[in-house]
Amino acid sequence: MRRLLSLLMVLFISLSMTSCGEPDKQRYEAEFLELFDTATKIVGYADNEKEFMSQAKLIYDELKIYHELYDIYNDYEGINNIKTINDNAGIAPVEVDHRIIDLLVFSKEAYGLSEGKVNVAFGSVLRIWHDYREEGSEYPDEAEVPSLEILENAALHTDIDNVVIDETAGTVFLKDPEMSLDVGAIAKGYATERVTEYAVANGFVSGIISVGGNVRTIGYKEEGNGLWDIGIQNPDKKSQESNIYITHLTNLSLVSSGDYERYYTVDGKRYHHIIDPVTLFPAQYFTAVTVICEDSGMADALSTCIFNMPFEEGLAIIENLPETEALWIYTDGAVKYSSRFEELISEGN
Repeated sequence: MRRLLSLLMVLFISLSMTSCGEPDKQRYEAEFLELFDTATKIVGYADNEKEFMSQAKLIYDELKIYHELYDIYNDYEGINNIKTINDNAGIAPVEVDHRIIDLLVFSKEAYGLSEGKVNVAFGSVLRIWHDYREEGSEYPDEAEVPSLEILENAALHTDIDNVVIDETAGTVFLKDPEMSLDVGAIAKGYATERVTEYAVANGFVSGIISVGGNVRTIGYKEEGNGLWDIGIQNPDKKSQESNIYITHLTNLSLVSSGDYERYYTVDGKRYHHIIDPVTLFPAQYFTAVTVICEDSGMADALSTCIFNMPFEEGLAIIENLPETEALWIYTDGAVKYSSRFEELISEGN
């Protein structure tokens, strides 16, 4: 209880307010940490600070539920989560909340759409890279890269068909005792979309919910042209321009994946966290990609998908989906995008 209260203090103390030019509405912002191991930002309009604080707390509380359910590292009293499923691999089915069932059903659909590039059953491989990255980040002079043999042995336990979902019984069972789930490529976006639906149903009709860069715009802002201005981060950290483009969105999600946030270095070479399921090593096609579509869960899955394949293959997937656009940034800074992406952007700053 004390820990929850401290988190809420972070939420409420972080509130800021600026006039939006309308006498009856004010623009507020709230930020808090810890959930999904990242920063969450909420922007919205309300008649007063108390009203917005209530909306922000509602969003925080709902997001916290998803954070605990989708956690692969920690246990929570009275909750069967993704970690519980992994702990019982090859042992017994685990009864779980329907929000886990829904996520995994969606994840299997994403696996098919992405031609296997997005695989929540890839946990045995991702765990190895996670451990090497953590060790290498803490002790950079001793940083190592896992051997291909170790990775190939782990990859034998990544068959998504061994994830058995019983929607009637509300259970999940991993048939392979050496496999594990890792929902990192989908969970933040999926949770953001579900929390957005909950917030809108409870009166939050104009704002932004951003969970670690998984950005969901809702309705229209009350100043300017009404569209939300969302920057696409420049992966070149040495550039004076923090954003490579500014997008102008309403009721759309923007999700980016890149090699510039989570990585470690071995012998002068950077190894990032997005692992190509074919090579079992960090994908080398691009330095960053961005996907824009309505559903944040789909945008999250697609950003990982197209990061892990050549441009032509990714473009074919994007162009075949309705109201979905994407941007690709190559390691040399070259940029390509889908047919209507340009309609959504202006130059960054």
